[in-house]
Amino acid sequence: MSSRSKSRKRALDALYASEIRNGDATELLQDTAAGVADRQNQAAIFDYAEAIVIGVTRNLAQIDNDLRQISDGWSLERMPNIDRSILRLGAWEILFNEDVPNEVAIAEAVTLASEYSTDDSPKFVNGVLARLAKGTQAL
Repeated sequence: MSSRSKSRKRALDALYASEIRNGDATELLQDTAAGVADRQNQAAIFDYAEAIVIGVTRNLAQIDNDLRQISDGWSLERMPNIDRSILRLGAWEILFNEDVPNEVAIAEAVTLASEYSTDDSPKFVNGVLARLAKGTQAL
């Protein structure tokens, strides 16, 4: 597993936990980082995880607005918390991180949905993020 994939998992953990606990995702990530600082490659993993968490947090209003517009018949509030967190992570990479190709952002989000959510979630996540990516290409 690449360090970026590990970073996405760490970021997802923090984003999801912040939803459940009504806490600050950045602080939750920092708490986790302190517990594994002695492991190999953790600095790089946490640097990108932090970039994701900060990016999602700072751009949450736009990300949520864009997701609302393209998620046919599904309000954000109706989505499972984990799916919402995965979509926000993927949307940030598509909308705000030019270093990650849209196809990679979508594939990584689908992988997270396959691992952490329901059997239907990967298809849903793929569809929503593919529509979001398609919309960005028109800009």
